[in-house]
Amino acid sequence: MARVLWLVARAARLRCPNCGRAPLFRSWFAMRDHCTGCGLRFEREEGFHTGGMALNLVASELLFVALLVGLLVATWPNPPWDFLRWGSIVLMVAFPLIFYPFSKAFWLALDLAIRPIEGIEIVPLDDWGLAGDQNARATPSAPHGTPRSL
Repeated sequence: MARVLWLVARAARLRCPNCGRAPLFRSWFAMRDHCTGCGLRFEREEGFHTGGMALNLVASELLFVALLVGLLVATWPNPPWDFLRWGSIVLMVAFPLIFYPFSKAFWLALDLAIRPIEGIEIVPLDDWGLAGDQNARATPSAPHGTPRSL
């Protein structure tokens, strides 16, 4: 159980759930191919992130229903229908966009908790911690300041 909590806590910070050292995303919508810290491939199988999209959809719908029911109960018998109409539209557009990277990170953490890592899912790292994604970091320099080529 402690391992699952660590995986989820690292995912909540948008870090690699496996090691917690490297960020999962280059930008809000662009996920890296692998971890630059431990080499874990983030797409563990073909179509892996479909589960993250499903998690995003379920979380969005649950939030919508919870807020709708809570607001209806709190304001009954005169609920603010205009606010509910426009607020729900804004919520259903904004929340999936805001939750997008978290849904992918939580899905990866959940998958790691259920299916531990196999050797094929690790990208071999070179002596600088770089792997197939050469743009993940800047090129390291040699000890005397001369640039090194990869």
